[in-house]
Amino acid sequence: MKHPVDAHVGKRIRHRRWMVGMTQQQLADKVGIKFQQIQKYETGMNRVSASRLWDIAETLGVTISFFFEGLDNGVVSAASNDMMADKEAMELVRSYYAIPEAQRRRLFDLARVLSEAA
Repeated sequence: MKHPVDAHVGKRIRHRRWMVGMTQQQLADKVGIKFQQIQKYETGMNRVSASRLWDIAETLGVTISFFFEGLDNGVVSAASNDMMADKEAMELVRSYYAIPEAQRRRLFDLARVLSEAA
C-alpha cells in the first residue's frame, strides 16, 4: 500500500518533469536508472531514497523542498489537490510560459478581463 507522502512526492516529480518538458526516459537517463523506476516513483508505488531525490531535484532544477510543498505534518493539504493535477491545466501553464514575456502579459490581461466578464 502506498504511503500518502510517497504518492505526493511522486506527483510533484511528475508535475515538475512535465513542466520542464522532460520524458520519463530522459529523467531516468540523467539520474542513471530505468524509466520504469521513474514510473514507480511518480505513482508512489516505490519510495524515493534521499540521494535519488537529490539527483532528481538537481536534474529538474528545483530544491528538495519542492517535492514536499503542500504537505502539513505528513498529510497532503487540500490546497495541494489543486488544478495543477489536471493535465490540461499543466499544458496550458507550460504553453503560457513558452510565450515571450510582452505577449504573455497581454494574454494574461485578456484572460483576466474575460474571467471578470464571465
